[in-house]
Amino acid sequence: MAKWVPLESNPEVMNKYLDSLGVPSQWRMLDVYGLDADALAMVPRPVLALLLLFPINDKYEEFSKQQDEEIKSKGQTVSDKVLYIKQFISNSCGTVALIHSIANNTDQITLADGELKKFLTEAASLDSTGRGELLSKSEAIANIHKELALDGQSRAPDADQPTDYHFVALVHSDGGLYELDGRKSFPINHGDTTPETFLEDAAAVCRKFMEREPENLNFTIVALAANN
Repeated sequence: MAKWVPLESNPEVMNKYLDSLGVPSQWRMLDVYGLDADALAMVPRPVLALLLLFPINDKYEEFSKQQDEEIKSKGQTVSDKVLYIKQFISNSCGTVALIHSIANNTDQITLADGELKKFLTEAASLDSTGRGELLSKSEAIANIHKELALDGQSRAPDADQPTDYHFVALVHSDGGLYELDGRKSFPINHGDTTPETFLEDAAAVCRKFMEREPENLNFTIVALAANN
């Protein structure tokens, strides 16, 4: 498996990434400083997506396995409007989460011509595996990731160094709240939501992640939101 340098959960770096991918300046990444009502009230609306960076360990992997088996047994509804990409490159979860956030909001985000618009055009007719393979072959997006992964505030680890953190994207699509994690078998439907309630509903999903690791404070949340 190819390996990239991990992307930092840093809105400044991510906004440079958005610029490189052709996202207009009216949409920016910003920190979410808390999940209580007062902290969420500080986030500009509308919010199109949340990116959660969280620790992965044996406990989380076991939960994910059980979740996967339960959904395969009971089934779930996933809108055909959800664009989902499998992750085939180690440490690419930051890029995959960003692309998930943008790709599932192209009704509101008008992309400039560039590598992401080209990728999404080619990916539209593919399944999640085909999209992941297509992304793994994109040297242009790989180079953007590499450049910006080295541009954070902290020293970037080597690509071969094990990483104990992972990004997922939470998006609203066709009335549903979806967790998009390229390492999983499919999108996870977390129930109904609306553009108006998405931030609060997505925050509730983030709380569930945190409640599974009550002693761990290493969670970071950033939002793709209006640049008011």
